[in-house]
Amino acid sequence: MSREIISTNEAPKAIGTYSQAVKVGNTVYMSGQIPLVPETMELVEGNIEAQIRRVFDNLQAVARAAGGGLSDIAKLNVFLVDLGNFAIVNEVMAEYFTEPYPARAAIGVAALPKDSNVEMDAVMELAD
Repeated sequence: MSREIISTNEAPKAIGTYSQAVKVGNTVYMSGQIPLVPETMELVEGNIEAQIRRVFDNLQAVARAAGGGLSDIAKLNVFLVDLGNFAIVNEVMAEYFTEPYPARAAIGVAALPKDSNVEMDAVMELAD
């Protein structure tokens, strides 16, 4: 099995012992993204909507680096400190995705890295 490490400066650098994404065959496993601004590695300023947008922008950058786009995502996991923000995730997600939407899970968590309010990871399947 060959593994290709995916990395881009257009998304935040890994802040631990992981890669931004790993491609195995046509499947890309994307690590969790929090709303860090790639240039500063600081959380984006603003409300939860701004954080959600930044996470989608980061995922999009990693998807592009792997040769795909958000429309290639088959599974999206959303981690929220406050599940009350799930409606905002749906609103913003509708701006980044079109039907058919990926499979998705929403998980409430007690805390996320750097006191972020949202994190997302994804599995993307690229065409042959």
